[in-house]
Amino acid sequence: MKRDNRKIVLIGTGMVGMSYAYAVLNQNVCDELVLIDINRNRAVGEAMDLNHGLAFSASNMKIYAGSYQDCTDADIAVICAGVAQKPGESRLNLLRRNADVFKAIIEPVTASGFNGIFLVATNPVDIMARITCSLSGFNPRRVLGTGTALDTARLRYLLGDYLKVDPRNVHAYVMGEHGDTEFVPWSQAMIATKSVTELCEESGGEIRCQELEKISEEVRTAAYKIIEAKNATYYGIGMAMTRITKAILGDEHSVLTVSAMLRGEYGQSGIYVGVPCIINQNGVQRILPLSLNDKEKEKLDQSCQTLKRCYEELEL
Repeated sequence: MKRDNRKIVLIGTGMVGMSYAYAVLNQNVCDELVLIDINRNRAVGEAMDLNHGLAFSASNMKIYAGSYQDCTDADIAVICAGVAQKPGESRLNLLRRNADVFKAIIEPVTASGFNGIFLVATNPVDIMARITCSLSGFNPRRVLGTGTALDTARLRYLLGDYLKVDPRNVHAYVMGEHGDTEFVPWSQAMIATKSVTELCEESGGEIRCQELEKISEEVRTAAYKIIEAKNATYYGIGMAMTRITKAILGDEHSVLTVSAMLRGEYGQSGIYVGVPCIINQNGVQRILPLSLNDKEKEKLDQSCQTLKRCYEELEL
């Protein structure tokens, strides 16, 4: 009896990559997981370690260290490879170093005959996703970055905690660059079907708009605080990547804030940036434009211009 084989190739077995792999194993997301790393011994060891946990899992996954040729029939190529972010270093400062790494990755992946979807997690993720799209020649819909998916999860957690509401009932997004110019479009933030700004106005001072801005700042600086405390962030992004992967493999048509190429939406074109998108088996099925107010449109424009300048400085 023939059945579909959900296959993922993970490129880069550092802390982010392996947090993702561990989440994928525990959530039984795929049937076959291939690990690729410039240090093959590390990939072999990580595959062994994961396999030893299969007996305690509901999964029947096949997990092994492989090569770029294994990308041929993969559904998703997940890229976590790259140099690490240093304490105090902005994501954009990583750009030149990681661009060189990607040149050595994308070519052998596409040469294998890979015809699936690229999911990029390496920072600065918006620009690395655009580089992946450019180097691969793929339709932009089939190349996406993790964008502000994790930032959005952080926002919902913090906003839910402040308002004493289950984060799963918080419908709010972080948009823009996954970094210093990201922002929260508060005009679109909802608790169930109730606007957060309306809640502020009707609360008699119990819910303060100043606290919302503090939450925005906490979301924006979360990665820096975590890196200062423990040198890297990996659990949260590993879970975010797993959620995006499930939306692709399950053809869910789920709305997630990934890094996708704008092609006229919000008045922008050719820019990869974090925006709410409908994700299915084809990658970005479509971008879901929000009704931003003028101030929010200005913030998104500033974020896009920052990303555009950094990309152009590469002179690829």
